[in-house]
Amino acid sequence: MLSFIARRLLATLPVLVVVAVAVFMIVRLTPGDPAAVIGGNSATSEDLARIRIQLGLAEPLPVQFWVWCQGLLHGDLGHSYFLNKPVVELIAQRMEPTLSLAGGTLLLAVLVALPLGTLAAWRMGGWLDRAVMSFSVAGFSVPVFVVGYLLIWALALELQWFPVQGYRRLAEGPGLWLWHLVLPCLTLAITYVALLARVTRASVSEALTEDYIRTARAKGLAERQVLSHHALRNAAVPVVTIIGVSAALLLGGVVVTETVYAIPGLGQLTVDAVLNRDFPVLQGVVLFFALMYVVINLLVDVSYLFLDPRIRH
Repeated sequence: MLSFIARRLLATLPVLVVVAVAVFMIVRLTPGDPAAVIGGNSATSEDLARIRIQLGLAEPLPVQFWVWCQGLLHGDLGHSYFLNKPVVELIAQRMEPTLSLAGGTLLLAVLVALPLGTLAAWRMGGWLDRAVMSFSVAGFSVPVFVVGYLLIWALALELQWFPVQGYRRLAEGPGLWLWHLVLPCLTLAITYVALLARVTRASVSEALTEDYIRTARAKGLAERQVLSHHALRNAAVPVVTIIGVSAALLLGGVVVTETVYAIPGLGQLTVDAVLNRDFPVLQGVVLFFALMYVVINLLVDVSYLFLDPRIRH
């Protein structure tokens, strides 16, 4: 297993290199001049030239890329043009809200979707199956921001159960932290519950047609044991794959939800960096997301070794 993990880690290095080059070039070649944003409308051409020199933007692109790579090798992602803080520090400050939102959403989606999908497969063609499939279609069809505003209107404004916007850090108290996360997590979880429930239903329904399921039932096992210990366990590989994909998508897809609920996470930091043409912040955040994608995919691959012993050979 250690050799498998080592091979996977080595395979991710070229991916990170390609991502670093692509991010640097895309950010640099997109329209917009950070010097113009910093200087404002009253800045003269001399002022803009001086700002570009201070920011290192007057150097050729290969030189800028080499300087940035040297910083990466030492764990330095550069300094923000506008906040005048290290990018690593900004990412660390914004990481907790994003990870809390993504982790809470994924946990809620898994806890709801797996039983729903399993029961829908067990009662395929029945009212529960039709209800789950209808919910899946609706969950994919309604945009996240629409769901967010509906939940804010119903649960925050009308019933006043939860705050409309904002975020409280875990250090301020677990209760307050959780209270501010419920609505954002519920907003995002609806889409992922629909996805996971649909995949779980398809995988479990296929497993229920196998011979070992008929053997388990013939031995007199309870239906609950057949579903949980045999059907769901043997359908786990595609389900875990979708969970891993969902986790990766959540990290990069919380921008809309963080904007709706005014959560100061990495998504909000990315939007601000795009609007301000803050190249170091944008490069650092995208590279961080790419690294998280790689780590999540590695964890999913390793989980296959435990879920399906045939993969070990």
